[in-house]
Amino acid sequence: MVDQINSLEELNDVAGGETIVEVEAPREPVRDELGRAYATGKRKDAVARVWIKPGSGKVIVNGKDQDKYFARPVLQLILRQPMQVAGVEGEFDVYATVKGGGLTGQAGAVKHGISKALQLYEPSLRGALKAAGFLTRDSRVVERKKYGKRKARRSFQFSKR
Repeated sequence: MVDQINSLEELNDVAGGETIVEVEAPREPVRDELGRAYATGKRKDAVARVWIKPGSGKVIVNGKDQDKYFARPVLQLILRQPMQVAGVEGEFDVYATVKGGGLTGQAGAVKHGISKALQLYEPSLRGALKAAGFLTRDSRVVERKKYGKRKARRSFQFSKR
């Protein structure tokens, strides 16, 4: 006959009274042979490949300085956010190549890539970056155009007569 287990105590008796607790191993830094951390960042249609290494804090995007590539101050501010939140501003050099999308999407993609690369280089920074929401990929993309409409939702002008 099969005995039914009706309480936690009975289950504990059957299991032998042992409690198994798995402790997660601390994360290891992920770096290549040149001491860099690599990550891919995405936003809208833009995809950024980002490498970070210890340095003076310069940011190179597609072979240009960040001030030349992202001329608007708002976009430069977006790039600085992960470093400020992690408290490592001016400690890492960033080299990024980015394709697709517009400038705002590209800035968001580089920001996402920098955040992921920082947490790979120094796993202790993960908590601050995750709390700020920088490690989460922003999944919002442009809605497709529907037939019979002018845009995704905008209809043609209605004429009653």
